[in-house]
Parts: sequence; C-alpha cells; structure tokens
Amino acid sequence: MDWNRPDWDSYFMMLALVAATRSTCLRRRVGAVIVRHGQVISTGYNGAPRGTPHCSETGCLRAQLGIPSGQKHELCRGSHAEMNAIALAASQGVVTDDGELYCTHSPCVFCSKALINAGIRRVVYLQGYPDELGVQLREQAGVVTEQFPKEKYDHILSCLYFAEHELEGLRGQDKNGDKS
Repeated sequence: MDWNRPDWDSYFMMLALVAATRSTCLRRRVGAVIVRHGQVISTGYNGAPRGTPHCSETGCLRAQLGIPSGQKHELCRGSHAEMNAIALAASQGVVTDDGELYCTHSPCVFCSKALINAGIRRVVYLQGYPDELGVQLREQAGVVTEQFPKEKYDHILSCLYFAEHELEGLRGQDKNGDKS
C-alpha cells in the first residue's frame, strides 16, 4: 500500500509540530527537532526551565506588560524550543555538530547564536519570527536556512489525517487487535 509517505523534511517537520504540543508558553507554541545523519538526536519545546512553574501557571509577564512578541526576551521565564533541544542533547552527551534543526518557527537571535555554536549546519522552519538579526547571523556563519515549502502543507495534513484514522480504527480494540 503506497499512501504517499512523507519525505524526510516533512517527516521531521511533523515531529517538530508534535513537540510543540508539549509547550507551556501562553503566546507561541514552538517545537524543535535536531537531526544528525538522518537520525533524530534531540527534541525540544518552549517552556519554563525544568523544575520551575510553567508559564501557564504563573502567567506571562511580557503579555501583562503589553510587550510585542520577539522583544524583551530577558523578561520571559521560558526557554525556547531550540535551546531546550540543544540542552537535552548536551545533557546526554549527544553530538550536534553537522546537525540539522527542524523548527516550527524561525530561530531568534539568541537561539541562532546557540545553534551556530552547536554546529548546526541547516535550519528548516515553518513560520517566520520577527527577528532579522538571527537570520543575518545564520547567513554569516554559513548555516543554510530554508522555510518549509507551503506546497508540502497539504501532504503533512494528509499524513496526519492518515494517522488520525489509524488511531480512530484502534478504538474499541482489545490488546490482541480484536473488536471488543
């Protein structure tokens, strides 16, 4: 059965979208996946540092102060998805050099600096982010940056639709796959 399986970029972008569902940010749900030599080596999503209250519990100071998205990052208690993916890899001793990042949003300047220093050579993002300096730094460092093509959106949706129907078909089955 050939149901038009996703290419690698689409597959990794779907994983970034799934990672974003774990976000605890009240403003923007972001997911990231780091891949090296075709293998997923780390994932991340935006949220408060490990062991601290989530923004969904404490509220968003930037939103309360009316600060636009992409500005005054120092007032945000959360860590960005890209930073969390790099931190997870580092905490496990996983090499990110020569890796690729798939992210639901274009990385900000802070994340761009970390990605460059982590040796990420390619960034594929779904949505833009209001931060031109991050784009400039990646260009200067030779990091290939590509926006995920809109022509592939329908393919991702069809893959997710397929998964939804696979799960729907499993409802009511017992552990042996028989209908209960």
